[in-house]
Amino acid sequence: MRLSFPVSLCGLLLTAVTAPLAAQQVASIDYADRMHAVHAHDAPVPSGAARPPRADVVSDTVTYWTVDGKPVQGFRSRPKSAKKDAPAIVVVHEWWGLNDNIRAATERLAGEGYVALAVDLFGTVATSPDSAARLYRYVSEHPDPARANLAAAIDYLIAQGAKKVGSVGWCFGGHWSLEAGLVGGSKVQAVVMYYGQPITDPAQLQALRAPLLGLFGSQDTGIPVDSVKAMAAALDKLGRTETMLFLDAGHAFANPTGKNYSAVAAEAAWKRTTEFFAHYLK
Repeated sequence: MRLSFPVSLCGLLLTAVTAPLAAQQVASIDYADRMHAVHAHDAPVPSGAARPPRADVVSDTVTYWTVDGKPVQGFRSRPKSAKKDAPAIVVVHEWWGLNDNIRAATERLAGEGYVALAVDLFGTVATSPDSAARLYRYVSEHPDPARANLAAAIDYLIAQGAKKVGSVGWCFGGHWSLEAGLVGGSKVQAVVMYYGQPITDPAQLQALRAPLLGLFGSQDTGIPVDSVKAMAAALDKLGRTETMLFLDAGHAFANPTGKNYSAVAAEAAWKRTTEFFAHYLK
């Protein structure tokens, strides 16, 4: 079931249309290789284009999980005047890891009135496409610890007082934001994924209870448009609420530290993101 959002915003957003790939074709795509190709000459270098939060926030490092007695830490940001039961958002980093760009995005979400927790699924950061691809591939091939990590983050936010929880992520994190919706089930009320690897298997997708907003680039050579359509078709058959939107941009259009950044597309997507979260979490 599609959300009732307008189909255009400044001429940038288009709804997904016909002829999705079969699910088995999508499953055979090597996304680690595709991400390496689109980021081949990229690096997470600050550009000064990052937007500050709209309101005062306070940020800190928190331990939201332990594994074999070892703490797993994330970056938390919240409004300066946040109430204990303020809505919360799990923030999932790109394939570069939990770096300063993700911290800035987390603070920007906090400025919209949320307790935002950036999780760490890598335990390190990548500084080159080669190292990022290795981390991406490792987590993709060993997904259970990452799923447990996300489940722990959701439970942490609820234990801290959040009555509603959402998730958002970009690139690598776009896929894992969707995974947060799957592992969280009814604990998660809204999921946003930016140009992440789609999931098309109905057996996996049936765990999703939250509405899903997908934001993709129509020129993205890393995430085939047909793979997004296949995911949308599977969700529609399951009766889930989804909207897949395509912006006139390439992969990683919302990352101000990358070479593919598009300010116009990024701000259009941010507007849709904040509207979506406000509708379902506030």
